[in-house]
Amino acid sequence: MEATAQEVDSAVRAAHAARSALADRTVRAAFLRTAADRLEGAKEQLVEVADAETALGPVRLTGELARTCYQLRAFADIVDEGAFLDVVIDHPDDTATPPVPDLRRYKVPLGVVAVYSASNFPFAFSVAGGDTASALAAGCPVVVKAHPDHPGLSELVAALLRRAATEHGVPEGVVGLVHGFEAGVELVEHPLVAAAGFTGSVRGGRALFDAAAARPVPIPFHGELGSLNPVVVTEAAAAERAEAIGSGLAGSMTMGVGQFCVKPGLVLAPAGAAGDRLVKSLTEAVSDTDAGVLLDHRMRDNFLAGVAERAALPDVESPVTPGAGGEHSVSPGFLTVPADRLATGGGAHDLLLEECFGPITVVARYEDDDQAKAVLSRLPGNLTATVHLSTEEAAGEGRGAEILAELTPLAGRVLVNGWPTGVAVAPAQHHGGPYPATTSTSTSVGGTAIERWLRPVAYQNAPEALLPPELRDDNPLGLPRRYDGRLER
Repeated sequence: MEATAQEVDSAVRAAHAARSALADRTVRAAFLRTAADRLEGAKEQLVEVADAETALGPVRLTGELARTCYQLRAFADIVDEGAFLDVVIDHPDDTATPPVPDLRRYKVPLGVVAVYSASNFPFAFSVAGGDTASALAAGCPVVVKAHPDHPGLSELVAALLRRAATEHGVPEGVVGLVHGFEAGVELVEHPLVAAAGFTGSVRGGRALFDAAAARPVPIPFHGELGSLNPVVVTEAAAAERAEAIGSGLAGSMTMGVGQFCVKPGLVLAPAGAAGDRLVKSLTEAVSDTDAGVLLDHRMRDNFLAGVAERAALPDVESPVTPGAGGEHSVSPGFLTVPADRLATGGGAHDLLLEECFGPITVVARYEDDDQAKAVLSRLPGNLTATVHLSTEEAAGEGRGAEILAELTPLAGRVLVNGWPTGVAVAPAQHHGGPYPATTSTSTSVGGTAIERWLRPVAYQNAPEALLPPELRDDNPLGLPRRYDGRLER
């Protein structure tokens, strides 16, 4: 199924030719809603194929498909509303210093978007996932590079999206699909590709990111590459509810066999008696968790090798040893290490500050607040950062606010007394973070994900008759806008 260079070129050119068909926002919104309807109508077949290729299970996959359909409809609502166009109109003002000419600004689609599917979310971060939905909502056709872990599902979903497109007079080339490693490289280098969205490994994402920047005309590359998702448990929180925190951590780190991008991979827990209770609770809960199948054998091999290398480090202990659960499965577990091993850099223990994909977490036991702060100061960028506070700390007593301030520079989403697994599709959501979590400041989940595929343009002193309808004084499309400094809805 490897796409040839000619097939990649044909897919990109077909997508490029479909741009004008997405110009009408009414058509665009209807297309997105019909796409959701078609996916729902084929639910049983899609889930069956997805489970055969990924072994994620019908329950998980059914929920993920529902999320994907909801996301498509949510972007259709955003398209209808029109606020994402950011219309701003300023009339001439000769009294200003310097004088202001007639200026009218809004956002236009970038063009063809290359989408690189993820392995661990075959619906929500794949052919019909967030990158595709937000790009189509912005008015950008897409060419998707299918993930090799679910090629059959990718073909089925792409066919349903194309069918939905043609129902509204949009050429089926508006959603292209290619397979293969070389196709992915050729896609990001194609001169008609205007932007790219990626979810995957640091190594693969960085290679494509560099290729996007090295083009004769560089393009935006919105990549999600990797995240440790640190958790801080204060001593007071552990004293108050160590058992609940331990069992909650077990559920979060083993969810989806530890294959969620927001899995908590490093936990800073106190070294005293309360921390011991937390570790005991975590031990019991993880020990009761069944082995599971990872998405492919390469990931399983990497997981086993990563666990072995980490467990062999000095002062690292394995209360529950993660490893092979069977010929094809892996069993969950966790490691513990004194936090002072991570407080200074340059040693072999820095490996514990890198993501290990699968059902494993590292519990670093800190002696005091300064030691915990020293570890946090060494962490790379993350999608999430979490703190568990006591009731009093959450009410404003103690270091709660200070810890939040320490975590904010590390992540795009900061949680209090919760767990990061589970990313709600909501207008206020942010799924991104400082590098290497993502290569941009944007989000790939939530309504503002559409902003990645748009660019602003301003018209100066353009005659009314020549302006696009979005920028005319009489506002024929009824758009939200800022008009001479006043917000109109």
